[in-house]
Amino acid sequence: MGRLEGKIVAITGAGGGIGRVAADIFAKEGATVCILELNEAAANKAAAEIHAAGSKAEAYVVDISDRASVEAVFRQIGERHGGLDVLYNNASVFLGGRDAGIAELDPAVFDRVVKINLYGTFYCTKYAIPLLKKRGGGSIINTGSSAAVTGVPGSDAYTATKGATLAMTRSMAVEYGTYNIRTNIICPAAIQTPMVGESNLSDPNFDDAFFRDRLAPLHRWGKPEEIANTALFLATDGSYMNGAVLVLDGGITINGNVNKNGL
Repeated sequence: MGRLEGKIVAITGAGGGIGRVAADIFAKEGATVCILELNEAAANKAAAEIHAAGSKAEAYVVDISDRASVEAVFRQIGERHGGLDVLYNNASVFLGGRDAGIAELDPAVFDRVVKINLYGTFYCTKYAIPLLKKRGGGSIINTGSSAAVTGVPGSDAYTATKGATLAMTRSMAVEYGTYNIRTNIICPAAIQTPMVGESNLSDPNFDDAFFRDRLAPLHRWGKPEEIANTALFLATDGSYMNGAVLVLDGGITINGNVNKNGL
């Protein structure tokens, strides 16, 4: 029997990246995975592949930045399953080339990033909590970033949303722990996903060799499954974690050796 046997799990952004890997892992552990995606084709493809592998998944098209869209999807999940055991708020966006420091930041870019990353987490959590209560509790897993715990230049909109998500996670852990709902946050960095490709690898000023040799103590990029497996741990009933901030970055944010001149 899998660690999530009989559980109903909702994962946002499960059509690609870390969310897609998490959907596979959670489904293999016995969960019915609700794939919440803006991209209908990606959602259907993920659900079909999980079914073909002998596990359970359902595709739901949703715009997490739109409250009515989110409310409708969680209503569908509630009507179909009678409740929810795990919410993994995985989806977020980094607008490479458009995010910037506050003084240069286009307010429209700030609004869009906040609407998806922060409001999206708020909306999904708001409508998931009543479903979690119906099942006697469960787990909420939020997605932060190294940007939530350290300064990252040139991405003030993204950083603001991740810092706010971290603070909200702690508040939710206290507020809803009494209902046996545990809320934790994973703060990844340098994971090989399309978002990292957009934020780092496509940047002509990014020095991959310097990153591997000097910034990353493990001298490599992280893998999506390393994040997804941590989310799996947080999703299981055996976890006593509540309000925890798990920084999964290979030690990058604690590495003081960050200057090319060795200063």
